[in-house]
Amino acid sequence: YQTIRSGTLRAQRTVRIFNQEEGRLTRLTAYAGDTVKRGDPLATMDDALLKAQLNKAVATRRQAQQEIDRLRTLEQRNLATDEELSRAATALEVARAEEALLDTRLGYTRILAPFTGVITKRLVEPGDVLPRYSHLLTLSDPASLVTDVPVSELLLPHLKVEDAVNVRIDATGDQSYAGRIQRIYPTVDPKTRTGTIEVPIDPVPKGALPGQLCRVTLTLPALQRLVVPFSAIRRDRAGEYVYLLTETKRVERRAIRSGLIFDNLAAIQEGLTLGEQVVTKGSLGLENGK
Repeated sequence: YQTIRSGTLRAQRTVRIFNQEEGRLTRLTAYAGDTVKRGDPLATMDDALLKAQLNKAVATRRQAQQEIDRLRTLEQRNLATDEELSRAATALEVARAEEALLDTRLGYTRILAPFTGVITKRLVEPGDVLPRYSHLLTLSDPASLVTDVPVSELLLPHLKVEDAVNVRIDATGDQSYAGRIQRIYPTVDPKTRTGTIEVPIDPVPKGALPGQLCRVTLTLPALQRLVVPFSAIRRDRAGEYVYLLTETKRVERRAIRSGLIFDNLAAIQEGLTLGEQVVTKGSLGLENGK
């Protein structure tokens, strides 16, 4: 049989762009809604101080190289010791490491787009002085839409990855799109007793956007279920119950546990057996044993 579940579209690839160096933001080129390509410059931090530090590190490395070259020349004439050469070699390694570190930090002042997508959030402006790891932008890939669909724990055992589904996006009209289950999440929400399946939208139809409502039709194998009219189920502080009509034409209150609801029918998980007669109308005012 088929059942329809509602889901919400989201972009599978969404990243928040942070700065890795503190300082003044000098340039921010993208606004919300702009499309950027992989490698496009997005933001630039003030790099004057790091450039000065890098120039100093380059000079220190050159000085260390000159020193070790001098000592090697002296060593050939037995005028330099192994200990002096060892100290000079260590100083050169430290200078090279400091230069590489500052060169890497300088690269962090220029932030590039990690993939082609659309800017969805712009949280800072040029001129802002930012601490390290400030959230600058959010980038989303609109070509990677998926829908997360909540599904009852009772249905999850009957679904598997690659099962075929149909998806209809309300905002794009009545057309439905074929899809397949890409992922079944391994946990169930203890409050709602629902799990989540993930269905990719490929290709993405025109007008589809993250956050939109969509309806996913699942095809499940026919299952044998004990059902009663939904109107027959009563509830109070003790839980769910129904009234049964006994052979002596009296009523008996029976505690039950219901499950899925199909149209006006409710599946019964516990409390009833096949063939028992359930009062469906006029149960108001009934008492157990009368």
